[in-house]
Amino acid sequence: MKKSLLVLTAAAVLVSGLFTSCSKKDSVSANGPVKLTVWCWDQTFNIYAMNEAAKIYKADHPNVDVEVVETPWADLQQKLITSLSANQTSTLPDIILCQDNAIQKNMQNYPKAFAALDGKVDLSQFAEFKVGYGEMNGKHYSVPFDNGATATFLRRDVIEAAGLKVSDFNDITWGKFIELGKIVKAKTGKALISYVGNEPDCIMIMLQSCGTWLFDEKGNPYLANNDILKKCVSLYAEMIKSGVCETVTDWNAYVASINNGTVAGTINGCWMVGSICAQEDQKGKWAIVNTPKVDGVASSVNYSNQGGSSWIVMNNCKNKDVAFDFLNSTFAGSKKLYETILPSSGAIATWLPAASSPVYDQENEFFGNQKIYKDIVEYSGHIPQVKYGVFNYEARDAIGVAMAGILSGSTTIDQAMKEAQKNVEFLMGY
Repeated sequence: MKKSLLVLTAAAVLVSGLFTSCSKKDSVSANGPVKLTVWCWDQTFNIYAMNEAAKIYKADHPNVDVEVVETPWADLQQKLITSLSANQTSTLPDIILCQDNAIQKNMQNYPKAFAALDGKVDLSQFAEFKVGYGEMNGKHYSVPFDNGATATFLRRDVIEAAGLKVSDFNDITWGKFIELGKIVKAKTGKALISYVGNEPDCIMIMLQSCGTWLFDEKGNPYLANNDILKKCVSLYAEMIKSGVCETVTDWNAYVASINNGTVAGTINGCWMVGSICAQEDQKGKWAIVNTPKVDGVASSVNYSNQGGSSWIVMNNCKNKDVAFDFLNSTFAGSKKLYETILPSSGAIATWLPAASSPVYDQENEFFGNQKIYKDIVEYSGHIPQVKYGVFNYEARDAIGVAMAGILSGSTTIDQAMKEAQKNVEFLMGY
């Protein structure tokens, strides 16, 4: 989905004592010219950020060049699998950008392909949930870049036309959200939110807010007996059936429903700011609050995540110490980098010290001069950590198929989750 291309990122709280800190005094100084090759995608976001990082590093390391090769995510993943399966690592770059929900699968399928960062890159000042995506067997393999801390995006004018206030939607449950959505629908004729019909994004947002996922601690499918998942599915079905949520056919229709005022808002990753701010006529109409939590689930909080990616050093890199130092000095160590890329790309840092920059205190005119960057930073510090697992994509697809049957009335939630469990188990070779 386009979310991985539009992703905006949110900073988080200090996770002290969990990861080995690297002193900037320990920076390496390679002799002779060194070139690091990086694969990533999106000219205006990931590639732009990496090129800016390269400029900053080169100022103190003139012998180091960083070559960024534009590689769409689907192509990158396929090339990675092809090369590693054939043990032809000479064709791979030094650093890749990997979607967070694919990191665990790649690490487990190819455990010797990636370089551990412990003692080389300081990960202590990133969100714990974000660092956790790249953790395996007590070691860490990924440097967080963008994340998708979620927010409730609301059209202030529509909400007020329904006789409500934006603040009514902060720190609430999904049950209350549906109740308010019915008021908005009755008073304005507009659905409160929209989602792409065949994507279970809303359910995934609910699940992560509860600190649980589609697999258990051993990596086994956890669908048929997952009561929290069933509750999330039930809430999402109720939103659709009641008209609180409108489903659309694809990503373009989703963005259009938000920008043309068909719906009163959306709940998604903070990268949605980019889509909203791309339309001049949206200035002053929007506001954000946090995400609803799941009713009756003690572990659920008003914060979640949707999407994101991280930088990984390949084991085939001939200058790993330089690659480590480059990432440690930029994405894990340069406030200047994040101050540069925020205004131009909207890339909100996942590195805590960047959040203290005056740049993050700026008001956003599209959101009624709300200091949304600061708010998103605060949200991201509360997101529960989950492990996506090796077959995350397959499990998500199974939930999407199950929802179609539930909404059509051809199956019950219990039956649909049992069938989804069987489908995932089959794909996993059980």
